Amino acid sequence: MSGSSVEPIFIKAASKSNGLTSIVLGCVGLVLSALWLSLLPEWLFLAGIFLTSAAIVCLLIGFFKVREPNYSLEIAKDFITYRHRLGSWRIHWDNLQRADCPRIRHGLDHVALETVGFKLKSYTDFLNTISPRLATHLLMEQRPLLLHNSDSNCATGSCYEQSMFDDKHFVLDDGTAITGIKAMLAHRMVELRKRLGYDIFIASSELDREPCDFAALIVQCQNARSEPQGSD
Repeated sequence: MSGSSVEPIFIKAASKSNGLTSIVLGCVGLVLSALWLSLLPEWLFLAGIFLTSAAIVCLLIGFFKVREPNYSLEIAKDFITYRHRLGSWRIHWDNLQRADCPRIRHGLDHVALETVGFKLKSYTDFLNTISPRLATHLLMEQRPLLLHNSDSNCATGSCYEQSMFDDKHFVLDDGTAITGIKAMLAHRMVELRKRLGYDIFIASSELDREPCDFAALIVQCQNARSEPQGSD
């Protein structure tokens, strides 16, 4: 999506790949384990149980892969949409301040995390588009990010615990006070911005390329939108 192009770009999650293959392998494994348990001697029974367990795990992995949306992200002319089996969120380009791979302190160096962060101008539109189920999922999934760049004065870990689930009400830019799971997510976004400089994050497993390459794509699309359109 560059220049005058309005065709959306679809991003398929790396974790989505090989879902059907996993299901097929699981089914084959169950058939083999059934034959194993019924035909081979009893002293091989335990090995048959291990084969059955592996086949079931393979089936479950394939099932969870297949049930995810075909594309995790849609980069369109006016917005970026993230899709998950629990819901979706949307960031309009006019509301995106910047996107990049956050860096953390590691000794004397700064190391990029395997994730892409988005810094928003306003939380209002984002919180209005996200589903409560996805908001709950993000609170759990992005919880480990709170451990990075934490306050050096918080040796006991109590500061970390206090920022885990802040259930106070949150006031949006338009003056609306929200409560519940979306308010908790808003407080979490504020805390993550303090620590990492960004509000919401997409893990590398949700992308079809390296996080730095995806961040560069977002920047390219953002710059393309700001370029004046040439006259015909």
